[in-house]
Amino acid sequence: MVRGKTQMKRIENAASRQVTFSKRRNGLLKKAFELSVLCDAEVALIVFSPRGKLYEFSSSSVSKTIERYQKRAKDLGTKGKAQDDAQHLKEDSSSLAKKIELLEVSKRKLLGDSLELCSNIDELQQVENQLERSLTKIRARKNQLFREQIEKLREEERYQLEENAKLRKKCGLPPSDPSSKQREVVPRQSVEVETELFIGPPKR
Repeated sequence: MVRGKTQMKRIENAASRQVTFSKRRNGLLKKAFELSVLCDAEVALIVFSPRGKLYEFSSSSVSKTIERYQKRAKDLGTKGKAQDDAQHLKEDSSSLAKKIELLEVSKRKLLGDSLELCSNIDELQQVENQLERSLTKIRARKNQLFREQIEKLREEERYQLEENAKLRKKCGLPPSDPSSKQREVVPRQSVEVETELFIGPPKR
């Protein structure tokens, strides 16, 4: 009689399920024993029945085998993590090298070198636009520094005027008139002269 192929799904009948569990459990324990004896392998097998009953087999000790497994798994996890970290560092290094190379090329273009790498007018236009933007920022920064320097000089002037006023007061001198130093030169007003055209000998 040819034995049919068992379909891999849960057995609905409780009695059949229990019989199958017992048969396959015993076969699994037997195979584990044979593997440990024939191949001198360290084997540990733990099985819980549907009702929670424990069945186990170990060629030495279940707890020692579990400890060995946990240690081995931890070592493998650490090694795998180190390999992943090394791979990520390698990828990051390659990406940074490419970025540095692109920055070097862009720097040479901005300095007017390696312009032969620009294959069309659009690339040259981009370089020119970038230079113009840079000049705009540089001039804005320069004007800002000028304004800050002028403000500092004005503060210094006010401070010197206050110190001068204190010293004049201490010496008993009258306070100076700062407005006299800031008088503006008034332009001369033009005077219009009316003249007449007269032909003939002068009158006496």
